[in-house]
Amino acid sequence: MAEPTWPGEQLVVAAQRGDVDSLTALVTGAHPNVQRFAHFLCATPQDAEDAAQEALIVLYRKIGMLRASGALASWMFRIVRNECLRRARTVLADPYPVPPRPDTAVGSAEEEVLQRLEAGRVAAAVAALPDDQRRVLVMRDIQGYSGRMTADALGLSTAAMKSRLHRARAALRAALAAPAPLADLKESR
Repeated sequence: MAEPTWPGEQLVVAAQRGDVDSLTALVTGAHPNVQRFAHFLCATPQDAEDAAQEALIVLYRKIGMLRASGALASWMFRIVRNECLRRARTVLADPYPVPPRPDTAVGSAEEEVLQRLEAGRVAAAVAALPDDQRRVLVMRDIQGYSGRMTADALGLSTAAMKSRLHRARAALRAALAAPAPLADLKESR
């Protein structure tokens, strides 16, 4: 499997300057990574597709707001995460959700809400990690980069990268081990 790559800094800088061809290439090049983020973070495939499209629209419209051209991946991850969380909140706030199509197997409404809440908890737990740990975790576990590529991209030794990844996974595990607010409600029924 080929390593997923993000468009280069030169392309980002050219897109920020308003070059339409560079901007088009940037959006096209970022699309597979954005989709991978969305499918990892959103509760349903439909939400993931919508969140990915929304994130690409934000990229197209607001590339000039990106302060560091090398931070494209983390910027897009935050946009996708926020969009997935927004969609989860919308579902929770909607008292009359759209009924599922008959040709799809869907659990109860309660199970679906709990699944969306869990996806939101994971996204929030990843976002709460310290910056250095979050970058390593995203590159290794979400983007699928090899250990060597991750270490090189972050300017770390392989041992330092592994140490940060271990701390990030442990912190994530601990954050997710805390009881979820609605999980207590489900168990009490």
